[in-house]
Amino acid sequence: MTRVTLGTRGSALALWQARTVATALERDGQCRCELQIIKTTGDRLADVNLSKIGGKQVFVKEIEQALAEGRIDLAVHSAKDMPAELPEGLAIAGVLPREDPRDAVVLPANRDTLPPLEGIGATPVNVGSGSIRRVAQLSRAWPAAVFSLIRGNVGTRLNKLDDGDHDLVILAAAGLRRLGHGDRITELLDPDLCLPAPGQGIVAIETRAGDTDTTSRVAAISDPDAAAALEAERAVLTALGGGCQVPIGALATIEQGQMTLRGLVASPDGATLLRREGRGAVTDAGALGSDVAAGLLEDGAGPILALAASETSGAADA
Repeated sequence: MTRVTLGTRGSALALWQARTVATALERDGQCRCELQIIKTTGDRLADVNLSKIGGKQVFVKEIEQALAEGRIDLAVHSAKDMPAELPEGLAIAGVLPREDPRDAVVLPANRDTLPPLEGIGATPVNVGSGSIRRVAQLSRAWPAAVFSLIRGNVGTRLNKLDDGDHDLVILAAAGLRRLGHGDRITELLDPDLCLPAPGQGIVAIETRAGDTDTTSRVAAISDPDAAAALEAERAVLTALGGGCQVPIGALATIEQGQMTLRGLVASPDGATLLRREGRGAVTDAGALGSDVAAGLLEDGAGPILALAASETSGAADA
């Protein structure tokens, strides 16, 4: 029996993802999976603003290095944490079925009511978020809200919320549901209010491009709709040249073989927000993503992204 080593972070959500992939791979009885936990820069610097240490790719760099060097056979990631450009020789070979991609409002455990979301615009509320994309969009919708940095895994963020550090936090619905915290979701944010990150809710499986045996095993368990959605959303990210430090949103939905793709670029302060939407066949997912990105660039996304990148670069050097 073939042994396959999966590289993963050690958080509860990362382990859920890796174990789910392992179960799917072992289903045909042809391989046995072992998990190798790899501590990343993002895990070691758990209290630092991501923009100061390189964005969300700090959650995958060490794992991708282990994969490239052959110390593991495949890597399991939250797709939204992956950089726009993969390291040479690595590829996304498959994905799990997508969970709800939307962002969610979560209140402290001792509260069960939330003012109407439109009321937050006039009521000072301390909102915990570690995402510049969320802050850029919600600061525009909720001008009276005060946004403060929150880092850590899902459990840590919920504990900080319940301890009174914030009035509410914004988290991905997918992570909450996968860890059994779906009951903590107070309200789901409509994508028109807060467009998710590219790949949010998707678990991606990365392999070495030349490892045909592992790649074929992964491809056999991949969900085709989620894979097409990820292809389109990552095409937006790649064409815009954006990293995780700039506010880019993308969400693809599929119905009867047709894909609708929404893309967004915002200035970090939310003062400028550009949206584009495209439709096409699922088989043209990558081209559709490139077209939506091209539309955003026509609308003026380039200078916004350049300014955002320079601001985060300056923060990283400070």
